Amino acid sequence: MFGSFDALFLARAQFAFTVSFHFIFPAFSIGLASYLMVLEGLWLKTGKGVYANLYRYWLKIFAITFGMGVVSGIVLSYQFGTNWSVFSDKAGPIIGPLMAYEVLTAFFLEAGFLGVMLFGINKVGPKLHFTATCAVAVGTLISAFWILSANSWMQTPTGHEIAANGQFVPGPSWWAIVFNPSFPYRLVHTVIAAFLTTAFVVGAVGAWHLLRDRANPGARKMFSMAMWMAALVAPVQIFAGDMHGLNTLEHQPAKVMAMEGHYQSHPDGAPLILLGIPNSAQQRVDYALEIPKASSLILKHDLNAPLAGLDTVPEDEHPPVGVVFWAFRIMVGLGFAMLGIGLWSLLARARRRLYDWRWLHRAAVVMGPSGFVAVIAGWVTTEVGRQPWTVYGQLRTAQSVAPLDAPAVATSLIAFIIVYFAVFGAGTLYILKLMGKPPEPHEDAVPTRGPVRTAGITPAPAIEGGKP
Repeated sequence: MFGSFDALFLARAQFAFTVSFHFIFPAFSIGLASYLMVLEGLWLKTGKGVYANLYRYWLKIFAITFGMGVVSGIVLSYQFGTNWSVFSDKAGPIIGPLMAYEVLTAFFLEAGFLGVMLFGINKVGPKLHFTATCAVAVGTLISAFWILSANSWMQTPTGHEIAANGQFVPGPSWWAIVFNPSFPYRLVHTVIAAFLTTAFVVGAVGAWHLLRDRANPGARKMFSMAMWMAALVAPVQIFAGDMHGLNTLEHQPAKVMAMEGHYQSHPDGAPLILLGIPNSAQQRVDYALEIPKASSLILKHDLNAPLAGLDTVPEDEHPPVGVVFWAFRIMVGLGFAMLGIGLWSLLARARRRLYDWRWLHRAAVVMGPSGFVAVIAGWVTTEVGRQPWTVYGQLRTAQSVAPLDAPAVATSLIAFIIVYFAVFGAGTLYILKLMGKPPEPHEDAVPTRGPVRTAGITPAPAIEGGKP
C-alpha cells in the first residue's frame, strides 16, 4: 500500500495523522472547560436551574473528550523517540524542558482537580467544586501555553546556542526561548480558535434541539450563548489572524508566499489570489481569480507596495505550495462563514426571532464541525508551510528523521489508522449520541450548603448497652 514511499514521507504522514486526531480533542476541551466554568459561575450567581442542567449535560461530554485528548497526546511523545530520534537528540535540550513545564504546571493541575470536577458535585461544597472547575479550565490554558511555546520556537527559533555536538542548547535566558517572536500571536490565535470551535459545537447542539422543541430552555440558553460568542469573537479572531499573518511575513516569508500563491515577485503591488490551481512545475497559479494589488494592501497596507515571491527563495526551500494554498483558504473561508452566522444571529436577536428562524438553526447545525475543520486547516498551513524545516532555517526535516526502514514505518502507520478509527471513532459516536439527547429540564439546582456527608465516611453502628 505504501511501498512507493520512503521512510521520511511515511514518518511525516504518520505524525500528521496522529497529531490531526489529537488536535481535534484539545481544540474542543480547552473551550469546553472554560464554558463549563462560565456555566457553573452563572449557576452559583443566579441560582437558575438551567445552568445546572447545562453544566451536567456538557460535563459528561467534556470527560470523554478530555480522556481521548490525553490518550492521543501520549502517542505523539513516543513518536519523537521512534520516528524523530535525531530531532529529539538535537532539539531535546530546548523542547524537553518546555514539555516538562507543561506536565508540571498544567497536567498535574488538571489531574489533581479533574476527579473533584467530575465526581464531586454532590460530595463537596459548591465553592470548592467551582474552584475545581476553574482549576481544570486554567490548566487547559496553561497546557496550551507551553505546547504552543515549544511549537513556536520551532517556527521562530531564538534564545538558543548550538553546542559543539550540534545540539540546540539554552542561551543566557529562557524567556527568549519561551516568548519567541511568533509565540504571542500563535497563542492568541489558537486559543480563540478553540473557543470558537466549542461555540459552534454548542450552537449546533442547541440548534438541533431547537428544531425539535423550541421551548426547551436548555437548548435556547446554549444556542443564545453560542451565538453571542460567534458574533463577538469571530471578528476578534479575524483581526488576530491578520496580525499573526503579518508576523509570519516578517519571520517566515516563504510560508506567506505559498499561502498567497506568489510564485513570482510583484514590484508594483501584488494581487490577492482568491482561487486558482497552483502549478509548481510552471511556477504559476492556473485559472487564478484575483483582485489586483489587494495582497499588498493587506500585507503592507499599501496598494503599490512590492512583495517578493518564491522566485527569491532557493528552490529546495520551497514549501508544498498546493497544500498550503488551499489549507489557508479553507481556514479563512470558514472564519468568514463563522462571522456570517454571528451577524445573522444578531439580526435574529434584534428582531426577537433568535429561537424561531429555522434556517438559522439549520445553518448552525451545518456549521457545527466547522471549527474542527478550520483548526486542522490552520495547523496544516502552519506546519506544511514551514517545510522543509523542523527548526525553521536551521534543521531540515530530512535531517531530523530516525534511521528507519520504510516498511517498518508503513506497518506502524497502518496500525495507527486501524486503531485510531476504531477507538476514537467509537468515542466520537458516543459523544454524538450524548449530544443527540436533549438537556433534561428537571436537574436539581446547585446545593447551597456543604456536602451532606463527607466522602468515604459511613455512619457508625448503633451502640447498645455501652458496647458496639
